[in-house]
Amino acid sequence: MSCSIAFEKAKAEGRAALVGYLPAGFPDVAGGIEALRTMVDAGCDVIEIGLPYSDPVMDGPTIQAAAQQALEGGVRTRDVLRTVEAVAATGTPALVMTYWNPVERYGVSRFAADLASAGGAGLITPDLTPDANTTWAEAADEHDLDKVFLVSPSSTDERVAMTTAACRGFVYATAVMGVTGTRTSTSDLAGPLVARTRATTDLPVGVGLGVSNGDQAAEVASYADGVIVGSAFVRALLDHPDDTGAGLRALARLTEDLAAGVRRA
Repeated sequence: MSCSIAFEKAKAEGRAALVGYLPAGFPDVAGGIEALRTMVDAGCDVIEIGLPYSDPVMDGPTIQAAAQQALEGGVRTRDVLRTVEAVAATGTPALVMTYWNPVERYGVSRFAADLASAGGAGLITPDLTPDANTTWAEAADEHDLDKVFLVSPSSTDERVAMTTAACRGFVYATAVMGVTGTRTSTSDLAGPLVARTRATTDLPVGVGLGVSNGDQAAEVASYADGVIVGSAFVRALLDHPDDTGAGLRALARLTEDLAAGVRRA
């Protein structure tokens, strides 16, 4: 199911969509699936599932720590696809967010076919630009998968237009320069970036900039179609390494707070 359906449903309810991220295999494969189901039950409209990678150059320390734990636990691409299948079974769109190298190593056509077979909505590729010479666009089109590329405050208007033209599902606006992570205030670059992006496309625009609570989610939801949250969800589990139940309860509380925030806006 394309992410656009979830965005349309949220829009019909007069609100932004809540997009939640966790890496697959964290704290382990089964625990990660349970955590993601908890996020769905508590109010996430779209789920991003990270493919843990040994050299996460764009990820901050929180997501790096979770990915490292997953890798040390032996997570493999098949476990990522298994996680996608479990989330998709809830009726919630599930995307894989990954650096490009693991997809290329797996085989682009094979990855697209296996992702579609698992019920995945598509792929977010933070280090792949639409003009890169890969076979991803063709493979995604063949299997009707969403292609989500990133725009940033440093993107020129020409680059924004080129990127949005290549997207399907939604456009990911990363409004903070630097690595990922929660922040105490939202960026004043986000609103103008969303406006520039919307000038080039009718696709929904989701914003990721370190949101960690409902108030910040409400602020971002006042101008964006989607609020993307990653590090705060990961932190909720990292803070309870020896108590699975407490971690899941913290995750549910955070999701409910964020879901209330996007509705408040």
